[in-house]
Amino acid sequence: MILNLDSNFSPLGTNTVKYASFIFSGGEPHVKIESDLMLVREVTITTRIKSFNDFGILLCAVDALKRMGIEKINVFMPYFPGARQDRIMVPGEALTVKIYADILNNLNLNSIKIYDPHSEVTPAVLNNCEVLNNHQFIKKVMGKIDREVLLISPDGGALKKIYQVSEALGGIAVIECSKRRNTRSGELAGFKVYEEDLKGKDCLIVDDICDGGGTFIGLAKELKKKNAGELYLAVSHGIFSKGIEELKMYYTQLFTTDSFNTVNEVVQIAIKEIVKK
Repeated sequence: MILNLDSNFSPLGTNTVKYASFIFSGGEPHVKIESDLMLVREVTITTRIKSFNDFGILLCAVDALKRMGIEKINVFMPYFPGARQDRIMVPGEALTVKIYADILNNLNLNSIKIYDPHSEVTPAVLNNCEVLNNHQFIKKVMGKIDREVLLISPDGGALKKIYQVSEALGGIAVIECSKRRNTRSGELAGFKVYEEDLKGKDCLIVDDICDGGGTFIGLAKELKKKNAGELYLAVSHGIFSKGIEELKMYYTQLFTTDSFNTVNEVVQIAIKEIVKK
């Protein structure tokens, strides 16, 4: 049976478990299961985590199901919170990905499926984790672009995954890029494209997350200096915290999934179209 905690997100099908959720006046999330689950042994919860309260609702739902005797509880949360904070860059920082993982590990879930995590750290610290890669997503993006493109890796962290995408799509050429980030201020600089002349070829930049968009704006400027043609951007998790207006100045089209939110201003490919049932 399925319990979708986000009413606008049903990647595995419609709700078969009825529930109510709300926030107490003191700020605490709460869940009440309303279905009769007497003969049910397994439930899969789907959710999109956009805040710590969303995460709290998930925890409450798991606890409520356990108290009803559900033996196997699976969770499908495509965007894993805190995954970008997967190493300590300066003294005094929290290892956020481990905090979320430890909480979930203590629930003894049957399985937890995530989509295109930021790095290999997340599945390494998360018990019973299944990873859904971005290959089908990029394949669908390529179908919508419907022209030959170069695959652009925005930085060293994306290299391994983008070469896997290239192999899955038949060996599309990859252009490597890099950038520098000030670990204290977060400021980006030093964008570099490791190809002298792109000869007017169209480019598809592929990455896991677009938050403010600074990486992709800086990269677009450098790609144009190297004679790039049309630019396209495909990100698995579209946060777009600063909107997309500036990105649209540089990119012909933006692509993402609905893993984090529903965004009408970009081409959005639903997770249910790429997940294996």
